[in-house]
Amino acid sequence: MKNQKQSENLLFAAWSVSLVATLGSLYFSEVLGYIPCELCWYQRIFMYPIVLILGIAVVKKDLKQALYSAVFSGIGILIAFYHYLLQKVPGMSELDSCGLIPCAGQYINWLGFITIPFLALVGFTIIFVLSVMILKTNRGR
Repeated sequence: MKNQKQSENLLFAAWSVSLVATLGSLYFSEVLGYIPCELCWYQRIFMYPIVLILGIAVVKKDLKQALYSAVFSGIGILIAFYHYLLQKVPGMSELDSCGLIPCAGQYINWLGFITIPFLALVGFTIIFVLSVMILKTNRGR
């Protein structure tokens, strides 16, 4: 029973991270007016469903949905990491093949390393780790 409650708390934490990430991306685009590049859109494609999947899972206490959030966040990690490399590794910016909005562009650059893809990478990583913890704790159930 203790593992069940702990896993439910982890599920809620993962959902909270996905909600904050989604609201943050909407704040950057809809309030601040930052136009998302192509890779930002791909990251959104993988983050936004996690909010719905985990939101329903939290309400239904369905821990098996952590598999789907692990898959979505795992793919999101790869996209966000590549996007971050485009921004921060000098040679990588030459690979930037985004359309009108360059993917190597940086709307924010807090402390010299925190960019929007970095924030997405952190969010996806936290969700992935929490999802894997839930799956490991509830193996065989």
